[in-house]
Amino acid sequence: MQADGNGSNARAPQAWRAAIEDCLQTKAAQRGASAHTLRAYRSDLTDLAAALADSGLEDPAGLNSRHLRLYLARLDERGLERSSIQRKLSAARGLCRHLLQRGRLQRDPTLSLRRARRAARLPKALSESEVEALLRAPDVSNPAGRRDRALLEVLYSAGTRASETVALDLGDLDLEAGQARVIGKGNKQRLVALGPLAVAALIDYLEDPGRPKPAPGAAGALFLNLRGGRLTTRSLQRIVAGLALAAGLGRRPSPHTLRHSFATHLLDRGADLRAVQELLGHAHLATTQIYTHVSMERLRRIYERAHPRA
Repeated sequence: MQADGNGSNARAPQAWRAAIEDCLQTKAAQRGASAHTLRAYRSDLTDLAAALADSGLEDPAGLNSRHLRLYLARLDERGLERSSIQRKLSAARGLCRHLLQRGRLQRDPTLSLRRARRAARLPKALSESEVEALLRAPDVSNPAGRRDRALLEVLYSAGTRASETVALDLGDLDLEAGQARVIGKGNKQRLVALGPLAVAALIDYLEDPGRPKPAPGAAGALFLNLRGGRLTTRSLQRIVAGLALAAGLGRRPSPHTLRHSFATHLLDRGADLRAVQELLGHAHLATTQIYTHVSMERLRRIYERAHPRA
């Protein structure tokens, strides 16, 4: 997440920068926030600091609800989507809580602000036939295609996030047991299942004499680019999009679409919600329950087609 292209980083006053860094250090220490999460918070909070400094507020100790309403109004004028505004407001709430704990604010100025309501979006899962077409798309006659098939099989078999997938190391795999260890959000470890087809695809990829030799800094990495470096999430997104095009799918799925499909298809076939929660690495069951809505939508369509009085 960037600061929405407004170049605010250089304009944040020293008092704001110090408060932001203190807040981020606390967040990293207490919650184990990832580097990506910390970069996103820094970007959003620096944007807040720069906007309010332009309005004359040089020190966050003077922050009040009027300042925040002014900031939200400016975000709206910039044409930001509601989700982006909500994200920036969430970052501001976190900073205000931190300043309260440090004794730099006497009251929380965000309490009088209403949370923007987010439209509920159901995950867009692929159908089982679409997943099959996607999994058949890689050209396995070359090393890149064998890697890509292994990537897709892992994404769909294990339901891993893109960041978790590219972070996999060889030492994380237990192919004999059909499982892998992944590091999820908050640096939490969990075991994920690797089905027989995923294991077979991984063995083909790992035993491929054309697999690149790891570059310096990528020793032990599972998924490598053609130069031997660790594959990035951006590259993974491009690979999935390109294979979807090759498969003739009418839409461009992301790696996360395969995660959605993994969860939806498990629930469609009767998997226990708690088990799916564990496999996905969700901290809260409510996060997993959105997939039951997807399945219910599908059941409702079947009901309406099949029931004589529907």
